[in-house]
Amino acid sequence: METKEGKAEKNRVFIFDTTLRDGEQSPGASMNPDEKLRIARQLEKMGVDIVEAGFPVASEGDFESVRQIAREVRGCRIAALARANFTDIDRAWEAVAEAASPRIHTFISSSDIHLKYQLKKSRSQVLDEACKAVAHACRYTKDVEFSPMDATRSDRDYLCQMVEAVIAEGATTVNIPDTVGYAIPAEFGDLIATLFSRVKNIHQAVVSVHCHNDLGLATANALAALMNGARQVECTINGIGERAGNSAMEEVVMAVETRKDLFGLWTGIKTEQIHKSSRLLTQITGINVQPNKAIVGANAFAHESGIHQDGLIKEKSTYEIMTPQSVGISATHIVLGKHSGRHAIADRLKAMGYGLSEEEINRIFVHFKELADMKKEVFDEDLEAIVYEEASRAEERYRFLYLNVVSGNAAVPTATMQMEVDGKMVQEAGFGVGPVDATFAAIRKITKTDYPLLKYAVNAVTGGTDAQGEATVQLKFNGRSAVGRGAHPDVLVASAKAYINALNRLEWLSKDIRKVKIA
Repeated sequence: METKEGKAEKNRVFIFDTTLRDGEQSPGASMNPDEKLRIARQLEKMGVDIVEAGFPVASEGDFESVRQIAREVRGCRIAALARANFTDIDRAWEAVAEAASPRIHTFISSSDIHLKYQLKKSRSQVLDEACKAVAHACRYTKDVEFSPMDATRSDRDYLCQMVEAVIAEGATTVNIPDTVGYAIPAEFGDLIATLFSRVKNIHQAVVSVHCHNDLGLATANALAALMNGARQVECTINGIGERAGNSAMEEVVMAVETRKDLFGLWTGIKTEQIHKSSRLLTQITGINVQPNKAIVGANAFAHESGIHQDGLIKEKSTYEIMTPQSVGISATHIVLGKHSGRHAIADRLKAMGYGLSEEEINRIFVHFKELADMKKEVFDEDLEAIVYEEASRAEERYRFLYLNVVSGNAAVPTATMQMEVDGKMVQEAGFGVGPVDATFAAIRKITKTDYPLLKYAVNAVTGGTDAQGEATVQLKFNGRSAVGRGAHPDVLVASAKAYINALNRLEWLSKDIRKVKIA
């Protein structure tokens, strides 16, 4: 059977999102009913197949939240979790009964560790309770899911026996949880294959998986399960959940989408909604995504390496296996930093509208590298400041070499300057009422000038404590004035460079400027 798009239904992977249930169990991730409803509506918009809205018996608040979602979110199935007892199941049904497509998800442990230490029951007792719970849930709805908790640490013979028994009782989805994140991908894939080979009625149910990330393998385990016949993945936005979290929905979906050649599977997820969903969850819970998180992290589509940037400029597929637009991000972010190459700088300057010669780009690149050694990231505004400084650079009689300033409320502000004048290095010290005044005094000593200062201003080029300061200095001589600019993370250096730039422009503007003799 195929969909109208020509996709085989047997190859469809159902996405069961448990952000509102398992995800909310993350420390600090509690949400109020209105926030849960906002998340549920976004999941619906994204095309999630099943939303596990909560655990109704846990509290009155959780019950009301699940019922509200069931009433208002109509575009996907709404599931409620219940332990394998009649009280839980009755409460779960009461919460989801008004859903357009309700599901009851019931569970009980199957591992000997849990049976011995937590449930204190025998295998036969637990098997009987599992079967009775599924049968009871089936009285309410035909859409019943069963999970043998801690399946990956369970005896395989017993696990197969339990799965076969609950399917016989009417379970239409059987979920295999790696509850404590214990499994390794090859092992987990083999477990799913074992169920398909040994459980006689396995094809009467959808086989689902629910993987935890304690060993960092949740997504890898889920994908291994898909390759062995599973067709539902239980996951969460940003991978949040108990302890180290769950399989990240965005990772599973984009792995299936990106590697169609390998999996031959598809989901109904509108991938362009992924980034928006991630941001919404972050805003609501306050749990930030690590920058290097796959798919939705700030650095997922950011490139700083010069080699990578060069490849991307020439052809996106050289270093991106998916487009940022495919997950709802507007564009690739080329991070300009110390690893960036000349091609990346030239491309960014062109995009900013600057038509520069090779020589100009080379000069700008030199200044860019100097700045990149001081800042983690160089922004467009920083580049712009460098361009303006280069554009205002006249023929240089004076060149900045070195500045050291001592200042404070218990010291006389003193600036020690080194400059190159007519090709010779000159050093002087200046004193002033503040560090800028002392710096300008040192420059005046070296250049033997004392032009009126018409204007002095400093502005931050970007935000952050490592932002460049852009200084502007206007000097006047013989009825002419010249504006100099300088940019540097140290505002005193920026100020010195601006003053020197103004002096050089005055030299260029005033052909009759007096010759300065340097001792």
